[in-house]
Amino acid sequence: MINKINLQPQIGTDAAPKSLSAAEVTDQFGKFLNEAISNLNAQQTAVDQLNQQFVKGEISDVHQLTIASEKASLGLELTVQVRNKVIEAYQEIMRTQV
Repeated sequence: MINKINLQPQIGTDAAPKSLSAAEVTDQFGKFLNEAISNLNAQQTAVDQLNQQFVKGEISDVHQLTIASEKASLGLELTVQVRNKVIEAYQEIMRTQV
């Protein structure tokens, strides 16, 4: 199943949304990226374990291994594309003249 990514800003317990400073937004974005990379690493570790079990003959269901491998592959591809977009945006900002 595909997990939903929540990109909405954190809202305080009040009914009105809380305004965040640039440092807080940067911190939240950093935490989001760290969590995403940790999840990607966990997926890859799970695939490695399934590969080892399959090689040893402990798993006879190849579908489980294939699905886990594709999920990890798609996660890595998404991560690379997001990284490329971030670098492209940074380069565009650096090219702007003040």
